[in-house]
Amino acid sequence: MAQAPKFDVQEYRDFESLEFYARQVVEGFITGLHKSPFHGFSVEFAEHRSYNPGESTRNIDWKLYGRTDRLYTKRYEEETNLRCHLVLDTSGSMFYPKERLASIEKPNKILFSSIAILALSNLFRKQRDAIGLSLFGNQDLITEAKSTYQHLKMMNTELFKVLHQYQAPEAPKVSLSQQLHLMAQKIHKRSLVLVFTDLFEALENPHELFDALQHLKHQKHEVVLFWTTDKATELDFDFEARPYRFVDMETGAKIRLNPHELAEAYRQKTREFEQEMKTRLLQYKIDWVPVDVAEGYHQILQKYLLKRQRMRG
Repeated sequence: MAQAPKFDVQEYRDFESLEFYARQVVEGFITGLHKSPFHGFSVEFAEHRSYNPGESTRNIDWKLYGRTDRLYTKRYEEETNLRCHLVLDTSGSMFYPKERLASIEKPNKILFSSIAILALSNLFRKQRDAIGLSLFGNQDLITEAKSTYQHLKMMNTELFKVLHQYQAPEAPKVSLSQQLHLMAQKIHKRSLVLVFTDLFEALENPHELFDALQHLKHQKHEVVLFWTTDKATELDFDFEARPYRFVDMETGAKIRLNPHELAEAYRQKTREFEQEMKTRLLQYKIDWVPVDVAEGYHQILQKYLLKRQRMRG
């Protein structure tokens, strides 16, 4: 793939370059499907579904049959497509590492999540799935799930605002648990909910998050939680053995310490937190997906397709 473009949030045309890059990610992923367990997964024929013997032949697309030698029936708007809601954490900690905002090749957590959402939106459009966007943290937004081009552009504009308007750390206005409770109340049709967050708020009080996730499951929604981190520094605590000044990106508080002195205790706490989350979410039948922003976007797209197939199987 060509070298990723640099990103300047001051110019809207550079957000368009993000959209272009996200489309490249999707096209590369779809090409790879033919060499993966998803071989045969219909992305190209999003407006059709396979013909099942015994069904009426009235809606068979004979022109498509002539090109592919396979029977497909036309899919109409009244047929149920998947409804997907993308939930993005916009709190200050998601802008870590702050200096990476200018590079698509080495994104911070908020830029990585935004590109992942743009890429997923491209897949949704190919599948004619309805999509909605929800923001929590320093921004607050819940949209309906729609499949129109105008709705997709509105979502993209909101993502641009998230990247453009961030200026300084501040306390989150809306927590993840609050937003998930609101979504459980507002979303009346069974949906797939994909959540991008670093879960920093759950470190202090995970029970509030578990209650909100249970609320979504009680409403029959399927949930995938993408635990989005910069693994090297946030989980492995991989720093040189020298003093650093650490800054809380939520409050601006500063502390100076040598990370080497507490690295093992830090890693142990991280492992305990991850194990607790995995165990509880397994009980709730919620997909838990640790995501390293250095690992690329196929981990996101593949998980979505797996979940989509299970929901429509």
